[in-house]
Amino acid sequence: MISDVRLQNFRSYGDESFEFDPGVNIVVGPNASGKTNLLEAILVLARGSSYRVHDQELIAFGKPWARLDSHLSDDSERIVKLVREPKPSKSYDVDGKPLKRLTINYVLPVVLFEPNHLQLLSGAPDQRRNYLDDLLEQTVPGYQTVRQQYARVLRQRNALLKRGGTSLQTQLFVWNVRLSELAGGIVRARSELVEKLDSQVAELYNQLAHSVTEVRLSYKTQFDAQQYESRLLHKLEVDQELDSLRGFTGSGPHRDDMLVTFDGRAASETASRGETRTAVLALKIMELERLRTARDIAPLLLLDDVFSELDGARRHALTNHLKNYQTFITTTDADVVVQHFTETCHIIPLG
Repeated sequence: MISDVRLQNFRSYGDESFEFDPGVNIVVGPNASGKTNLLEAILVLARGSSYRVHDQELIAFGKPWARLDSHLSDDSERIVKLVREPKPSKSYDVDGKPLKRLTINYVLPVVLFEPNHLQLLSGAPDQRRNYLDDLLEQTVPGYQTVRQQYARVLRQRNALLKRGGTSLQTQLFVWNVRLSELAGGIVRARSELVEKLDSQVAELYNQLAHSVTEVRLSYKTQFDAQQYESRLLHKLEVDQELDSLRGFTGSGPHRDDMLVTFDGRAASETASRGETRTAVLALKIMELERLRTARDIAPLLLLDDVFSELDGARRHALTNHLKNYQTFITTTDADVVVQHFTETCHIIPLG
């Protein structure tokens, strides 16, 4: 748990400090008062990066650097430094130990629930891929590196496809091999995760919705996970001319999806607004519980302007699952949130 934080030249903050309770913290203020920026600071301290912008955009306009200082409930200290000039950089300090990046051992588990996540079922496939990948990064050692390497190799291959030339086939071979190797690990990790989530989602959904609905999750990929490397490599070679014509790689885990079905029908096509939000809530709760099990510590929960988007029943269901987590909720109307917490909550007024 995070006990306090000091923000210097971070986004809209010049130099401000905040103290937090171990339970529910409600950040209240009008629009553009810095509520989301405060949550973003907590996320950067926990995971090392923002969910909205690149590192350099976290530094306040016109400032050469930004800094976050925090203390945790175990008396440890954590610092993040961002530098714009003379050379862009980011560094960390955890209890006096300097780090260039946060490995899984230093990452604080955190679950973010923000308005775009309410489109998780009906939105583009990349939202569902990111949901899986973000959870895997926090629970599987080395997955973040594999994900980053895959993205880098994919960019290199796509750049070659757009460039073309007589030696394209020879140049592509090494990238085809490497892309296939990395892709196999990603697909197997995602498939295993979806299988585990699928075993829990129906029971949790029906608890939240007070219904009897067969909710299923399945991972949709082009090839069998156990033979993925060889099958993808063959496909990349066969489709080389087609990929060259369109200027991008048409096969691989960057094209996969997670399918959610309600009683055998695709949720994106048939689910009502309430059913969709209940399913997303179930996914977020499973994310919380899986992180807690994998890391053996309670993750932080960040709710960015979504509490008011849920109806009374779903708010009540969510609050029942918040009891054991340090939670940060942003809102323009504290009354909407406070009435759902019988125990004391900490109000942080902004603006």
